[in-house]
Amino acid sequence: MNKGGVLLLLFFSFLGLKAQEKKKETAKDTVKTEVVNVITTYNPKIADANKIQRTPEIKLSEKSKKKQLKYTIFSIPVASTFMPKTGVVKGIDVGVKERIYRNYIAGGFGNYSTPFIEADLHYDTRFKNEMGIYTKYISSNEDIDNTALTSTFSNFKTSLFYKQQERYFDWKVSLNSAQNKYNWYGIPENLKASPAIETINSEQENNYFQLIGALDFEKAIIENTKISISSFSDAYQSKELLMHLETTFNFSLDFISYDLNALSVDTKIEVLNGAFKNNSFDNSEINYAIITSKIHPTYNFMLFDFSIKAGMKLFASVDTENSATNILAYPDVQISKSINKDALIFYTGVSGDLKTNTYQDFSQENPYVSPTLFITQTSEKMNIFLGASGNINKVFSFNFKASYKEEEDSPFFIRNNSKSNGTNLIANNIPLENYDFGNSFSISYDDVTTTSFLGEFEYDVTNKIAAGGSIQYDDYQVKNLEEAWNLPAVQVAVFGKYKSEKWYATTNIFYVDERKTVTYTSPFPSSAIGTDRLGSFVDVNLNGGYHFNDALSVFLKLNNVLNTNYQRFSNFNVQGFQALGGVTYKFDF
Repeated sequence: MNKGGVLLLLFFSFLGLKAQEKKKETAKDTVKTEVVNVITTYNPKIADANKIQRTPEIKLSEKSKKKQLKYTIFSIPVASTFMPKTGVVKGIDVGVKERIYRNYIAGGFGNYSTPFIEADLHYDTRFKNEMGIYTKYISSNEDIDNTALTSTFSNFKTSLFYKQQERYFDWKVSLNSAQNKYNWYGIPENLKASPAIETINSEQENNYFQLIGALDFEKAIIENTKISISSFSDAYQSKELLMHLETTFNFSLDFISYDLNALSVDTKIEVLNGAFKNNSFDNSEINYAIITSKIHPTYNFMLFDFSIKAGMKLFASVDTENSATNILAYPDVQISKSINKDALIFYTGVSGDLKTNTYQDFSQENPYVSPTLFITQTSEKMNIFLGASGNINKVFSFNFKASYKEEEDSPFFIRNNSKSNGTNLIANNIPLENYDFGNSFSISYDDVTTTSFLGEFEYDVTNKIAAGGSIQYDDYQVKNLEEAWNLPAVQVAVFGKYKSEKWYATTNIFYVDERKTVTYTSPFPSSAIGTDRLGSFVDVNLNGGYHFNDALSVFLKLNNVLNTNYQRFSNFNVQGFQALGGVTYKFDF
């Protein structure tokens, strides 16, 4: 090809390339301008979150339960001794921040020679596990005035746990233990000067151990499961073993409709086995063994703006010692209606339950029970309740409730008759035990209907001051017993709280109405009884302290400020004025 041809070929090739470039640009210009919506994952920030409402929504399940009035009136200053908590808020003014610590140790000393120590320690690792220990000890080493026997006590408890987070579930293992020492010091007046009491060793010691294993699953039919084994024993060879296996299932109802909530089913298997070395009349042993299984399905839904919980509790109970088997069913229905965004909530419902009584539970409620108890279950056949709760301007909250309850085999504490007249140490040819001098309590069961009225309120006066209280009235109608022994008709509690950046103070005032107790008109083994009355009382408790900084503070706890001489149980006087002060130190590892 000649030189002119080559040039001509290159010229046309160049024109072709330019034409292609122009064609591409023309095609690009034909794309219309549009708004492109990019969809991506929403990453919320703190500023996107709504403020937490000051008054949370009042849940029906909480408001439908009768609130048990608790008060600290034993001769035990620990019951109302200030118990510091990790990271407790001590200043609520805007702009005041407190460093949060995960560990603390507190120690103090009070009158009645009362040492006190408490510690709570935690440790985390980067492998999503956590371990910790909690321990507490308090004792009173001086006797109460006008007691013929030793009236000291000591309480020690400790808990260990290890928790691990896995991909689909969390698991936790805990070990709890406690040792308590009390004295049967409530000798009747006619025996206080008798020579027989010189032979009495009134101390009772009990020991408690519990091992718990728990699993919490994520997005599974089994929501959680827990198994526990506990052992309770005392100085008189009494032994009790209690085993629990509890599992909660959540069954999705999406196959019926996506609008349906999940069906929750709680299940439990409970095995109780125990023995007392002696009964109240001879040297024969008392044995008890009860196996109980439970299925409790519940379903929560809304209907015409009513929140409804519909459920049923099914029990199968086998008393192997008495060869008795029972199949029991109880309703569990609760209905609530919220008005004006929870400013007022009306609620009503009906429920029932089967409770397994234990020696440990009785000894916690009344440390002066004798190791000669008859153990059985209590059936709450029906509990109908109606109430209203809510808040006004988010500073005044209230709850009013009326209920009617029927129970079968409800337990009552009854003081044992003395087997000694002050000189004899043998009855029915059997040597007397240290609790056989009218200084201990047994359990009697009876069917009872209870009509109750409860009112409670709390008012936030300012950001630093709050006050509140509750009053409860109970009318008991027993079937076979002469009276509803040791149960008050009226109980009142009033509290006030103050918090600032450095100071805090709390006051609790309790009033308990008179109670009826047993008096014996004939010596043992006669069961002829009369009625005596334990007087009403007022117990005032004060608690306060000062924070030097976020880590170090001091506290002072004053119990029975009025130095009232009253009896919580017949013949058992309580300690008078009690004062306990100490130091709390919080820290991190």
